[in-house]
Amino acid sequence: MEIIPNFRKRLIIVQGPTASGKTSLAISLAKHFQTEIISGDSRQFYKEISIGTAKPTTSELNEIKHHFIDSHIITTELTAASYSIEARIILNTLFKTKNEVVLVGGSGMFIDALTFGLDEIETSSEIKLELEKRLETEGLEVLVKDLERLDPAFSAIVDKKNPVRIVRALEVIYSSGQKYSAQRKGFKNDLDCEIIRFSIQWERKKLYERINQRVDNMLTDGLLDEVKSVIQFRNLKSLNTVGYKELFDYFDGKMTLDEAIEKIKQHSRNYAKRQETWLKRYNDLHSLNPNSSESLFEQTIAIL
Repeated sequence: MEIIPNFRKRLIIVQGPTASGKTSLAISLAKHFQTEIISGDSRQFYKEISIGTAKPTTSELNEIKHHFIDSHIITTELTAASYSIEARIILNTLFKTKNEVVLVGGSGMFIDALTFGLDEIETSSEIKLELEKRLETEGLEVLVKDLERLDPAFSAIVDKKNPVRIVRALEVIYSSGQKYSAQRKGFKNDLDCEIIRFSIQWERKKLYERINQRVDNMLTDGLLDEVKSVIQFRNLKSLNTVGYKELFDYFDGKMTLDEAIEKIKQHSRNYAKRQETWLKRYNDLHSLNPNSSESLFEQTIAIL
């Protein structure tokens, strides 16, 4: 294959809500361009959790080489900053022999860290410690209300059940006296390649049906046993994840299995909604219609 100049190298991103069909589209594109896939899903990095993170199947992984699938163990957290550094090294290596690389996933913060670079934001360990004390004594909801009042723009897209992100945003706000959303890096491509971004736009009702079915399939595939196998690591950030934290509560006797399953479905739907909200920040997003007479692959290739 002829290698073209760097400025025409292309990073093809398939991102968006869970259960929307990103994996199969990414594999089709990677096959077409004879290239490899970088995962942008922050939970698929970890070897110990596969079913609940909806990793590509073994046959799919055998079809195309994937990076950042089973690349880390859950006791070694991969932050967005570290991911950006590691993924950029892989991306630059791939571009030496490939004209296109495919990036796929639903973790917007990690994908943005790779494509836009990292923010240089003022922080304070003292303020962070104070916020962590407040979290312990007053609870997460109080801090969430503070964030909603101080920075409604960031509050609209952050996972409000994730204490680490809530504390981080408030730490920055209190340290700098400015909104966190105003200090985050602008959406300017920080890579030496063209970025072309796609998302599969399902009707909300249909997407929720797909999510509910995926949860049922995970349970059939052995999710209960997988959660049981990592229960000793439950306090790790990597396991503060939909599908795991609800079943931890089930094993603790805090709810029935049926209640836990309904919570997983509900929280997965909530997560998908936040992922869709995250997509609104991009002005270069190409929306693909899964109900079109053209396949998702055909729609994508027509744009590319």
